[in-house]
This record gives sequence, C-alpha cells and structure tokens, in this order.
Amino acid sequence: MIAYLRGAIHSKSSVLKKDGFVVVDVNGVGYKVYVLNKFLNNAVIGQEVQLFIYTQVAETALDLYGFAEKEGLEFFELLITLQGIGPRSALDILQKAKVEDLRQGILTGNHEVLSKISGIGPKTAEKVVTGLKNKIGGLEQTAAQQSWNDSFGDALEALISLG
Repeated sequence: MIAYLRGAIHSKSSVLKKDGFVVVDVNGVGYKVYVLNKFLNNAVIGQEVQLFIYTQVAETALDLYGFAEKEGLEFFELLITLQGIGPRSALDILQKAKVEDLRQGILTGNHEVLSKISGIGPKTAEKVVTGLKNKIGGLEQTAAQQSWNDSFGDALEALISLG
C-alpha cells in the first residue's frame, strides 16, 4: 500500500469541485490524491509536497487520500472505522471542522458541537461521538487536563457517595 508520497504538484482540480485533488509527480509517475480544500487552496503547481496517504482499495477503484500532517491521516482513519462513514464522508467531515474541534467534541461527549458544523446532521454527529469516544480517549492529554480530570473524578465520587 502507498503510505507516503513526496513530489512536485503537477496539477490540481478546481476548488469549486466537490472532490478536490492534486496530481503529485513522483519521479515521473503522477498520483491523483484527494486532499482537503485548505491544502488545495495553498497548493502551487511545481511546489514540492509531502503527503501522508490513505489508500482505499475497492472493487472498482484505487483512491488515494492525502494529508499534510500525520494527525489528519490518523483522525481520518478513525472516522472511516465507523459504520456508514466512508473515505469521502470522512474527508467531507474534515473539510468542515478542525481535528482539534472534533477531538474536543468527542472527548467531552458533546455531539451538538459537531452537529453545528455545516453538513453534519445530528445522527452523524452522535455516531461520531459515540463511536470514537473510547478510541480517542487514550490519546495524549496535557498534565493540566489530566489533573483537572482526576480532581473532577474525585469530586464526582464524593458527591455520589453522599447521595
């Protein structure tokens, strides 16, 4: 599988197209890679790029999805583990929201934050939150967040014991 590409941008799609892509020339071979619009907007023909790749192999297609940062790829891969969310849907979700905002909404269990994102309905938002809460719960937290979580947990246990 293709996991990483480094090369020059040979061409790119119009930003107005629903599925934005760039063609990356790697030693004379052009790879069509679907990318986020923010990457597409900043892409310049001839510019050297490095992309982390998700390769989708299907019966009728072999599609590449590229991300400038590994974190974007990792979150994309988490999204597509959910039933009913394929690579195109996951890319669409990442088009409309920052990874940090998505992560925060999932960690806090607040699907309303996600449903406020244009194009993400309440059912999809709830599916993302419930499906990924345990999967990203183990991701790194700052010491301050961990301390606050521990204090909150202790206070909650004390309140429960008091009835």
